[in-house]
Amino acid sequence: MEDLQTLRAAAEAALAYAGSVDDRPAFPPADAVAGLAAFDEPLPETGTDVADTLRLLDRAGSPATVASTGTDYFGFVVGGVHPAALGTAWLADAWDQNAALPVMSPVAARVHDVVRDWLVDLLRLPASTGVVFTTGATVANATGLAAARDALLERAGWDVQADGLFGAPEITVVVGAQRHSTLSKSLGLVGLGRDRVIEVPADDQGRLRAEELPDVSGPVLVCAQAGEVNTGAFDPFDRVADWADAPGRDTWVHVDGAFGLWALADPSRAHLVAGLDRADSWATDGHKWLNVTYDCGIAFVRDPAALRRTFTAVAGYLPPDEGFEAMHHTPQSSQRARQLEVWAVLRSLGRGGVAELVQRTSDTAVAIADRLRAGGLEVVNDVVLNQVLVRAGNPAATTALVAAVQADGRIWCGGTQWQGAPAMRISVSSWKSSPADADTVATAVLECARVSA
Repeated sequence: MEDLQTLRAAAEAALAYAGSVDDRPAFPPADAVAGLAAFDEPLPETGTDVADTLRLLDRAGSPATVASTGTDYFGFVVGGVHPAALGTAWLADAWDQNAALPVMSPVAARVHDVVRDWLVDLLRLPASTGVVFTTGATVANATGLAAARDALLERAGWDVQADGLFGAPEITVVVGAQRHSTLSKSLGLVGLGRDRVIEVPADDQGRLRAEELPDVSGPVLVCAQAGEVNTGAFDPFDRVADWADAPGRDTWVHVDGAFGLWALADPSRAHLVAGLDRADSWATDGHKWLNVTYDCGIAFVRDPAALRRTFTAVAGYLPPDEGFEAMHHTPQSSQRARQLEVWAVLRSLGRGGVAELVQRTSDTAVAIADRLRAGGLEVVNDVVLNQVLVRAGNPAATTALVAAVQADGRIWCGGTQWQGAPAMRISVSSWKSSPADADTVATAVLECARVSA
């Protein structure tokens, strides 16, 4: 009974936080951050009361959180947790399921199968596509890239899982100049190298210039991008796929779509995603635009056998195959059941709701851009999705604007570097955002621009 009372108190604190987050400052004030000193204590020699521990966590920790689940946070393409995801997370944490094998969690295995079908249908990917859940887009990218590496080398007569990369046939890796840093990190992680790549120039929006793709043959891995992290721009997927399909070119096309892949769910953005379904693997995040809790990455591979080739694990204590076995298709063995939250949000929103979410937040970005442009700031990018890139005349003024907005505290958005100069990046990713919020954002930014000028 005492344990249940402790859990009820924790649940009440969580509900109080969720109910107040929209009224909290987007970034914690200095005194709240200073209050984190309450955690600086030596490891207790004997146990501490659980209820007291949870009270300390709420008392010192809650005020020092970034209110990224609230209405005023527009930084880092961070989604705000949807109620369906939050409620599911609470229940799933109580279940504490290991989703590695069906024998460990029948519910996780069954929901995985359902969610796989829903995602493939929603995103209009090839019907055969395998879907797995990871810690985030970095590992989702690495998952797709590892599968690509092994498939390309197998076709070249090399078993990389048995023999490693030493002495293996060379894979040519082709990337765009504006690839995300985590794609490079993933290339290094799977042994293909961050810098051992052919870099294709990008246009003024960060799109890979397909006419500059190299004339190469043999095993080739080309990495395209759905949603450039600053501008939201999309690579020309049909032209990339046409290049990959050229005779004599054994190619795997991988797409990094950490947030932009969700544009596939919005029929009004078909012009941005044309040819995207022709790739061999894709990576995205659930904790961005789908607004599930951290962390949730999703990897898609056209041929799920490629995942099993790379990630299967054999041990005497493991039971025979029984349905989809996540541990044989992902880098991790033990894993939490991320598919439960994805299922809950998809079921709550439905096909139309996901499309509306993408449309509404993108419309909000357009409205913000229009207001800022009318107010005299420069909007650097073509606002085709949920990203707005802003400058205030010159580098010093732009840097001062970013600092002023963050110090002001009404909203929070971050700075970035774009084409060699600073800019402010506004990311509209929360399920709570609507065009009505454009006035709040624009008013705060324009007032800060006047103060910091």
